[in-house]
Amino acid sequence: MIRGLMIAAPRSGSGKTTVMLGLLRAFGRRGVAIVGLKSGPDYIDPAFHAAACGAEGVNLDSWAMAPALLSALANEASEGRLALCEASMGLFDGVPAPLGRSGASADLAALLGLPVLLVLDVSGQAQSAAAVVKGCGAYDARLRVVAVIINRVGSQRHKRLVRDAIEALGIPVVGALPRNEKIALPERHLGLVQAGETDALDARLHAIADFIEANVDCARVLELTGGALRAEPKQAIALRPPGQRIALARDAAFSFVYPHLTRGWRAAGAEIFPFSPLADEAPRGDCDACWLPGGYPELHAGRLASAGRFMEGLRRFAQTQPVHGECGGYMALGRSLTDASGATHKMAGLLSVETSFAERRMTLGYREARLAAACALGAGGAVLRGHEFHYATIAAPGGDEPFAFVTDAYGAEAAPAGSRRGRVTGSFFHVIAEA
Repeated sequence: MIRGLMIAAPRSGSGKTTVMLGLLRAFGRRGVAIVGLKSGPDYIDPAFHAAACGAEGVNLDSWAMAPALLSALANEASEGRLALCEASMGLFDGVPAPLGRSGASADLAALLGLPVLLVLDVSGQAQSAAAVVKGCGAYDARLRVVAVIINRVGSQRHKRLVRDAIEALGIPVVGALPRNEKIALPERHLGLVQAGETDALDARLHAIADFIEANVDCARVLELTGGALRAEPKQAIALRPPGQRIALARDAAFSFVYPHLTRGWRAAGAEIFPFSPLADEAPRGDCDACWLPGGYPELHAGRLASAGRFMEGLRRFAQTQPVHGECGGYMALGRSLTDASGATHKMAGLLSVETSFAERRMTLGYREARLAAACALGAGGAVLRGHEFHYATIAAPGGDEPFAFVTDAYGAEAAPAGSRRGRVTGSFFHVIAEA
């Protein structure tokens, strides 16, 4: 039985993350065994969830992951714990796809049988908020909206008007949050500043929990949790390990690796050996694959360029073993990286691409990739699903062969993407699961 709630909203910016983190910490302080799940391809929120409740959660994505994998991952992460799942964007926002495979958070709520706790920003409206709630409740017959938390309430009169209109629908309002900018978490270009880099994070989480406990009926929220029975899951391995012994870059420049991938690699018998390029550490020579995840190399380009032991060790490793870079890792494998100030820094030169953060353009969306040739991610022709999210651009593509042929979720014609030279591959594509 997966027991929990989907914390969702009609749109982004409604306050889902505040409610999610506050409830995770508040329930944890009450002795409730709890875990946070995240809908969609978000690297940053799950680390905050783990910091709030002390348990590592998992990303769940109905477009990139088959239903059996979703069930397996959710069962594995939530075993013995209450599960709160934070939605992405608006509850029903996804891509054109068969029912249940759109990537929308509604797909997950339906698959896992999770009731929906709707977070509603009511600034600039009163009774009209009830129409939004009614619409969310009626839009998808698979879902149950069981309660509402209203956010950015301006006054007691405002609260009464909104609450009475919503509760007339038979849906309880279990919380009313006044405007409070003091508990906001710091942000930068890809979202929140990462949990590990947020100053006084534990104190911030306690303050958010205090705010939620003062304005939300947490006992009532617990009473509303539900879920659905699932069949015995298969092993939750989304992507076969790139090697038996994997050197994994992990620090402030290379932190975007999905927990479900590393957990699955270990379940398949692989060993993972983290190393820090920013600390000038090289991948262990006795590993048989090296993985450079995405992150923020553009914020640390000077340090990376001067990390001689890392760069030389990486080049030496690539002479005999496969190396793969995702997004930020791809940038580090190229010839150069130009930072926001326009300064150009020499990178590993294992691929001929040149990237720039001075010339910025947001690229965002689901991707399906067919590998052009055998590499660390699988055999040639293997199909993977994932996404892109970056502001960096390609200043010069170089002359390498493509890593893969990539299309999007809207049926665009497949186009060559990324780079491949010898045992080294990379692209802006973040893999989520094998198709």
